Amino acid sequence: MIAELLKYLTRKKVKVIFNDLEMCRPVSRVFGLDRGTPIDRRYIEEFLQKNSHYIKGKVLEVGESSYSKKFAGGKITSFEVIHAVPGNKSASIVGDLRDPTTLPENFADCFICTQTFNFIFEVQKAIIGAHHLLKPGGILLATVAGISQISRYDMERWGDYWRFTTASIKKLFDPVFKGGVQVETYGNVLAAIAFLQGISVEDLPNETLLDDSDPDYQMIITIAARKAS
Repeated sequence: MIAELLKYLTRKKVKVIFNDLEMCRPVSRVFGLDRGTPIDRRYIEEFLQKNSHYIKGKVLEVGESSYSKKFAGGKITSFEVIHAVPGNKSASIVGDLRDPTTLPENFADCFICTQTFNFIFEVQKAIIGAHHLLKPGGILLATVAGISQISRYDMERWGDYWRFTTASIKKLFDPVFKGGVQVETYGNVLAAIAFLQGISVEDLPNETLLDDSDPDYQMIITIAARKAS
């Protein structure tokens, strides 16, 4: 797969050579967003599409409601947004996941929390906060980064602290959600190398190269965690 990608990128005159050990700067420092669709976003959206039947009722999302609206798979009561600091006009909740006293209890039927826990140092407290927000029987749809570069945007604002594995996620989530947790991974060695280089989905010769999932190269880890009813 690497040889096929290298041949394609050479033909497209993209300045990336995987066997060049003197190449120490990426093609893109913003995850390939300036080139097209970041590879991690392709995996995140695949996960949400797969679990769209859970996105119904009162749906809560971090920062904005774009994924809630794009992947809603059932009757929606309302689209809600949570943000940690004041100033987001879309936010119906201004609260800190680490502090349940700032959060409404039994609020949402579904909570979409993508690429958030990596940027919270007290991550166990944040998981408890996510559980607190859900109604009994409600479900958390979350994603976290495994193999990834630093997010400079987040690092300079609130910090970029963690990279996870399926083992660490199970250890963190199972005690809070009492075993009602499904964990999966997306990624392979080609996806990881391309992502670290900042190569977008559109740069690849064949998008299906991303479909082969290798548990030793956990790029995106997904969590579907249900609150006991």
